[in-house]
Amino acid sequence: MSAPERFLEMMAAERGASPRTLDAYRRDLDDFVARQGVDPATASTRDLRAYLQSLAGGGYSPRTQARRLSALRQFYRFLQAEGDRADNPARLLDAPRLGRPLPKYLTEDEVARLLDAAREKPGISGRRIVALLETLYATGLRVSELVGLPFAAIARDPQVLVVTGKGRKDRAVPLTEAARAALREWRETRAQALKGIRGGARWAFPGPGKTGHLTRDAFYKSLRDLAVKAGVPPAKVSPHVLRHSFASHLLAHGADLRAVQTMLGHADIATTQIYTHVLDDHLRALVQASHPLAKLGL
Repeated sequence: MSAPERFLEMMAAERGASPRTLDAYRRDLDDFVARQGVDPATASTRDLRAYLQSLAGGGYSPRTQARRLSALRQFYRFLQAEGDRADNPARLLDAPRLGRPLPKYLTEDEVARLLDAAREKPGISGRRIVALLETLYATGLRVSELVGLPFAAIARDPQVLVVTGKGRKDRAVPLTEAARAALREWRETRAQALKGIRGGARWAFPGPGKTGHLTRDAFYKSLRDLAVKAGVPPAKVSPHVLRHSFASHLLAHGADLRAVQTMLGHADIATTQIYTHVLDDHLRALVQASHPLAKLGL
């Protein structure tokens, strides 16, 4: 077995990397080999530096360059730990400097309009999109976590949703009453949605694809169609934007950053801190409203 294949096998077995993550690592390693024409197991720091320069010269974004360097660092760290190499040639390479993009999120009014448009949709598809949207906005789940929810997670009218996230780690996220009501209505309709779907019984949101559950793409398309009806620009709406909206709105209403980190399933608080732009606005408004000198214009 080649060094890259052993690395990917380790990522799957020991770190619980998803097929999507493994595919991304495989593409990054393959791209390095294709561009540099070297055996990745014996490549030097000079080879890696030349590769990063080729990415920069080819117009790849700093974020893409940093992601590929991260994949190489982990690969060589694995080879070093396995005793295949005495060094990690990627260790001393500097990652490109990244800006700090602010997360895109909807206003509370835009979310309300999406929910109103969803409730006007009739039949099975209407109840399903309401349940999906209410659950996503109540929990901030990743789209893969949402469409891949097992039916057991929602079968008994739970107050808390237990989700298996990245690295196969479980976390508990409370459900709003609106989300619980939407899921109750969906459970009443779900039996009809199961007709003709092979392997769909185990999923909360069954679908006709190979997995047996609703696909990410199908949910994404439903959201775009809903945005048109709600009068919200479709380009602004995606499952990830709703995840950002969940976090941003919680913080704007005084939620603790650590609590939001837990609900989002972020391993590192630094990842959650991209939402502090909301806190900045909130604190400015608080000072203007409460500080005795602010009202005097001093």
